Amino acid sequence: MVSADTELAVAELAVTGLSVRFTIPGARVAAVSDVSFTVCPGECLALVGESGCGKSVLAAALLGFLPANAEVAGHAILSGGGTPPLDLLTAPDRVLARTVRGRRIGLVPQSPAAHLTPVRTARAQLEETVRAHHPALRRPREHAEAVAARAGLNPSDLDRYPHELSGGMAQRVATALALVGDPWLLIADEPTTGLDRALVDALVGELRRLVDDGHAVLLITHDLAAVGRVADRIAVMYAGRLAETGPTPAVLDTPLHPYTRGLLDSLPDRAFTPVPGLPPLLTDLPAGCAFTPRCARMVPACGQRPTLADHSGHLVACHRPC
Repeated sequence: MVSADTELAVAELAVTGLSVRFTIPGARVAAVSDVSFTVCPGECLALVGESGCGKSVLAAALLGFLPANAEVAGHAILSGGGTPPLDLLTAPDRVLARTVRGRRIGLVPQSPAAHLTPVRTARAQLEETVRAHHPALRRPREHAEAVAARAGLNPSDLDRYPHELSGGMAQRVATALALVGDPWLLIADEPTTGLDRALVDALVGELRRLVDDGHAVLLITHDLAAVGRVADRIAVMYAGRLAETGPTPAVLDTPLHPYTRGLLDSLPDRAFTPVPGLPPLLTDLPAGCAFTPRCARMVPACGQRPTLADHSGHLVACHRPC
């Protein structure tokens, strides 16, 4: 028998060349282009960038939640869990529903209150999820309260209806629902949206405890301040592509891509200066570097699309890095 610790030791999500295209009337949207990364138990990878850069589309692709007009290429190999490796991008929906969603990968959705049933208490929804994942369990109530405690909730919190929950509590309920099946990987999609700084700090602390407990977290966010406190590695996306990836201290302290530097300079505790201009339309991307129209470091080589180059474990797609 393979132990849970052994299963986690060999677990990995390896994404290679992931691309997503949407066909709409009169146009083709290049939402995600040639994205590659890995994430393993015991680490948090933060995927950051402005709204519309493809972060949430990438998460939807991994879980099989894309609409019918999506075209997907590449691979996303999920290993571990005592089962053969599975390519999430080609697996049938019935396989994802039965063996992946909630069991090997848990999702903490954006705007969690909107995903809760309004006429049922948090306890009822949590216990229902427990019964679905653990049908042989004799005491679903106790298990639900134990999972809720891991997410920072008290038993009394579970007796509230969604409209009675604060933003922070709704986020914790969503986290508890994602943890019921004990997945080794959590995808948290913009979990800090709409929360005040105190609630963000609490959420970041909960995510970090899960990582230190052996889980993996793929954190999708634009909140760089939160990222610095929870992430082990950062991947910066721009116009559907990876612009820069590396260890969190390296990316935050010595950013190599002008876009990453611009994001950091926009923080209130730094220059508080927004990145000039607007991102390009994903239906009309330039042939070369997509950041060129906003970049003060542009050189003629920028007319050619850059590839990620390794600077001692710190990767950047830029012809003239900072």
